Amino acid sequence: DRTTVAIIGGGLSGLACAKYLSDAGHEATVYEARNVLGGKVSAWQDDDGDWIETGLHIFFGAYPNMMNLFEELDIEDRLQWKPHQMTFAMADQPGQFTSFQFPAGVPAPFNMAAAILTNTEMLTLEEKIRMVPGLLPMLLEGQSFIDAQDELSVQEFMQKYGMPERINDEIFIAMGKALDFIDPDQLSMSVILTAMNRFINEADGSQTAFLDGNQPDRLCEPILQHVRARGGQVQTGTPIVEINVNDEDHTIQS
Repeated sequence: DRTTVAIIGGGLSGLACAKYLSDAGHEATVYEARNVLGGKVSAWQDDDGDWIETGLHIFFGAYPNMMNLFEELDIEDRLQWKPHQMTFAMADQPGQFTSFQFPAGVPAPFNMAAAILTNTEMLTLEEKIRMVPGLLPMLLEGQSFIDAQDELSVQEFMQKYGMPERINDEIFIAMGKALDFIDPDQLSMSVILTAMNRFINEADGSQTAFLDGNQPDRLCEPILQHVRARGGQVQTGTPIVEINVNDEDHTIQS
């Protein structure tokens, strides 16, 4: 049966929810409090016409649901894929950068192993070897090991497995800031391991792409048009003040 569904929030998850509900034959309405869609991927134009983003937004190959969404909307050509490498600023050499180059055609996890071993500028061979005891169980045990580290911060995990402090300085600080905008001593190691597990086990997992323009026009607008074409609605500038429930059957009052 066709169901009327209200979705609170016009961020990427709310818009995607409306898209898939519409595909399933339901009538979805998105209510967004602000006058712009996208949530954390929203952007605005300033007085000079330049687009101001809420932050740097990239798309990883390890985002299968996101890749499916682009394909289903027929906008995958809007992704601009970059060379497969991970670039870090070198803490002890201000202004200098180094990259871990992932060789093409090499399956995972061997492509990441090659990228780590062939970079000689960031970590010594001894430091790389001392990372193994903490990361090998992630490869062998998978998500069960990752979940078990949730109560440990990144620094506590490093101490437990004897990782040198320089790995934190060179790698984990950057990953913590990129993933959750916080320092490693406040970040659960499961967050780092979850990302690393996806990157390690998928050949193109850590490859990145940028949109070929601003997110509202190049990503949010196609979802909006898709929803409206199937009888749904997307309303901006419409904050939810209260939700009224019928006492008898506990349904939401329209």
